[in-house]
Formats: sequence, C-alpha cells, structure tokens
Amino acid sequence: GFREYVVVSGGGPGIMEAANRGAADIGAPSIGLNIVLPHEQAPNGYITPELCLQFHYFALRKMHFLMRARAVVAFPGGFGTMDELFEALTLIQTGKVRRFPLVLFGEAFWRKVINFDALVEAGTISPQDIDLITFVETAEDGWDAIAGFYRR
Repeated sequence: GFREYVVVSGGGPGIMEAANRGAADIGAPSIGLNIVLPHEQAPNGYITPELCLQFHYFALRKMHFLMRARAVVAFPGGFGTMDELFEALTLIQTGKVRRFPLVLFGEAFWRKVINFDALVEAGTISPQDIDLITFVETAEDGWDAIAGFYRR
C-alpha cells in the first residue's frame, strides 16, 4: 500500500519543511536532499537525521530525487523549482523513467509562468505531453491525483 512511500523534499524551509513536518507529525521518516549554497539553506529540523543528505551539485541532487520518485509534487517556485519540474517532464516524456504523477499546485500560477498551449502551437511539445501534468488546488486533490494514478 501507500505506507511504503517516504516523503522526500529539498530539505529547506517553507513548503519543503512543511512536507517533512507532515511526515514527522505522524511519526513517519522523511528524507531531505539539501543543497549546499554560499548563503542559503540549512536543513530543516523535521528531516529524519540519518536521512538528511547534503549535495554540492544540483545535477546529482536531481538524479537522487527522480531516480526514486513515485510522484512529484511542485508548488509555485523559482528557477530551482522550474529546473526540477522540466527535468522530471523531460525524463518522463522521453521514456528515461517510468511515468509517475506530476502534480502542480496552483494552476493559475503555472499557466501564467509557463505557456503550455504556446509550446503545443509551436510544435515543440505534443498535445498529449500536457497530460503528463495534473493541476490541483488542494491537498486532498493532490492526494487523489496520486492515489488515482496508482489505482488505474
């Protein structure tokens, strides 16, 4: 069942911390893949200590995220979030990883910052590539999208 899955976050503050805290609050382990940056983030305090990993390179960190992922959930973010999102989309689209749910919270944000329809119109992605993404607005909808994917 779903009890076999572990929360993995980027290990930092904000929504990453919230993901690790949710796991900690129910006594579940969680992983933090922290990136070492000159003036940013110490790992958040909710990561299971022995599962807190430090990375110096974004590419290796993304590899560790995506080689084990059974779902990816992204919230509005900046360049790092976009980098991780497009890496996941590319790996799924090209068949380099098996398909998993890719859930984006806040459809208005994502459609404003990424014009998916323009990519289809330009012929740079196919119309069915948009189906790799599920937009949601609530935690319940996010969970339903992930659980529904695996119930198919």
